[in-house]
Amino acid sequence: MSKIFLFAAAIFAGLSVAMGAFGSHALKTALSDRALEIFETGTRYEMYHALGLLAIALLLSQTPNGHFWLIAAGYAFIVGIFLFSGSLYALSMTGIKGMGAITPLGGIAFLLGWGCLAIAAWSFK
Repeated sequence: MSKIFLFAAAIFAGLSVAMGAFGSHALKTALSDRALEIFETGTRYEMYHALGLLAIALLLSQTPNGHFWLIAAGYAFIVGIFLFSGSLYALSMTGIKGMGAITPLGGIAFLLGWGCLAIAAWSFK
């Protein structure tokens, strides 16, 4: 699992940088200030959780048999990135307000991930 999470962390972090550059350059004149702000929130949260996923991958690499709560946290972060950041990217670029209804589901996934990470930390010996 650590290999998968490390790979995903690297991909998401790189995508966050690419999306940030895309937003700053290509979208700067195409989107309103509010839409750009929404887009930037997506990139910021994607990077935060890519780094969290990196930490989970490193912790898992030190855990011989894996750890249920770390694995759950990693999956929750991946789901959260897709739902939270993905919906914000779509909302900002399309203006479809319904995309905003998906964003809180991603936020819940992020919160679940941090909660699982806390449980994992508490259970370390």
